[in-house]
Amino acid sequence: MTEVVTPAISASTTMRDLLLNCPGVQRALFAKYHIGGCRSCAFQPDETLGELCARNDNLPVDEVIAHIRESHDDDERILVEPPELKVQIDSETPPKLVDIRTREEFETVKLRGALLFGQDLINEIFNSWDREESIVVYDHAGDRSLDAAAYLAGHGFGKVRCLRGGIDAYSQEADSSLSRYRIELD
Repeated sequence: MTEVVTPAISASTTMRDLLLNCPGVQRALFAKYHIGGCRSCAFQPDETLGELCARNDNLPVDEVIAHIRESHDDDERILVEPPELKVQIDSETPPKLVDIRTREEFETVKLRGALLFGQDLINEIFNSWDREESIVVYDHAGDRSLDAAAYLAGHGFGKVRCLRGGIDAYSQEADSSLSRYRIELD
């Protein structure tokens, strides 16, 4: 497992920089302070953390920073590196792999044994999966799967991990036989 490195955070850090360096910050702020989950409590990319705290009942900036750091460190601990996951997939007891990409992406390229996330799978996970069985959640670039892994962990799944960098990093660092692709945004 890699060493946890928490980025520098201060009252003058913009929300854009926070989101870039601590991908789970929106989830962390919403969970504890109800900030960032809806239009009335949303934040702007150029808004600083200090400004955000000031307009939210003058939250103590140091307390919010401590919460963000703790949440970020927790997120970092559930990440699995692509080469480490390759070893696990090739073992006699591979983890359950949950792919949260679109059906089109899943049909294009996927990890061996992966299951496509959807309503039927979520029902199966909550109704019949062992909560102590290893689960790895992944997406294309690792930017959305952390929230999905945190959701499962928050519902009692004790061995849930998230693939750092998604299937894109996996195809570069662990299995070059997997096709890479880019997502085109309109």
